[in-house]
Amino acid sequence: MKLLLLFLFSLTLSFANTPINDVQLKKMIGHMLIVGFDDSHVDKESEIIQKINEYELGGVILFDIFYTDRSKTKNISSPQQLQKLTAALKVLSNAPLLISVDQEGGKVARLKPKYGFEAFPSAKKVADNSFYNARRTYKKMSHMLEENGINCNFAPVVDMAVNKKNKVIYGLERSFGKSNINITTYANIQISEQKKSNIISVLKHFPGHGSSLGDSHLGFVDISGTWDEEELQPYRHLIKTSQIDMIMTAHVFNAHLDKKYPATLSYKVNTKLLRDQMGFNGVVVSDDLQMKAISKHYTLKETVTLAINAGVDMLLFGNQLGHQNIDELVNTILIEVKNGAIPLQRIIQANARISQLHE
Repeated sequence: MKLLLLFLFSLTLSFANTPINDVQLKKMIGHMLIVGFDDSHVDKESEIIQKINEYELGGVILFDIFYTDRSKTKNISSPQQLQKLTAALKVLSNAPLLISVDQEGGKVARLKPKYGFEAFPSAKKVADNSFYNARRTYKKMSHMLEENGINCNFAPVVDMAVNKKNKVIYGLERSFGKSNINITTYANIQISEQKKSNIISVLKHFPGHGSSLGDSHLGFVDISGTWDEEELQPYRHLIKTSQIDMIMTAHVFNAHLDKKYPATLSYKVNTKLLRDQMGFNGVVVSDDLQMKAISKHYTLKETVTLAINAGVDMLLFGNQLGHQNIDELVNTILIEVKNGAIPLQRIIQANARISQLHE
């Protein structure tokens, strides 16, 4: 924390004394973006490589298939292909790059057995087994991710399995259970094994998606009547006891926490609760901002302005549920910074946190 504050202070002084030009500011904005792209192979002429280097994008997210055409390969088809893709991304990128996936195990896995990757059980099945077997499972999974060039995994899920009618968490067996002790113990095992393989872990979905009845991929999700403060306990425990690099914020609306905005766009949730009250000093990343819970209700300008001002450091655009032009995205944020709608200090602050991921 002291190092982060010192870095923030030095950056603020630097930019206070040296006017920042548009090229520099665009790269600072680029550091805050994780984007999806359509290719299974890239070279120096590929559009995604051009954009990665023009804006120094913070990361990419990989998917095996297209959301709208599940018969069509997107980024992942075999270990050999994936290794070539991730190696090319690393070699052709001029700055550090997060290469991320959702590899939870069970039904949520981008590296699937049918492509030649090892099969891994869901979080529920892992938690039905011993701690020893859980460590073996996550050690193997972490090695697999590392061997295939992945350095950021959007896992573990620390949502509580409190609502049996919940299709997106409970129904897909993505939770370690409804006990805080169970969740934090198994999550810590996954985090520690991923860390040994130099993979950044991302806790999700803050402030808790386990009690929801709806799916934020499809539309507005209100958890005001089902959510319980107990769902914050895994986060409280893990923030205090582990070195947590990243937390993903969810597109759920909770009137008990913010009567106006869903969690991703809420200053009360991301800054007042997660940072000020719970003491989290790492990177906050949004869930995919193209999910209908956000995109149906907010314009791009409203989305990025609210999210960044709320305290979100990295914005995720998976380009599965839509196709976001990267130039438009960067320039939209640039304009909002230059007109004062987004304080430059927020961009500096987010960049300082993101830089800690690569140390």
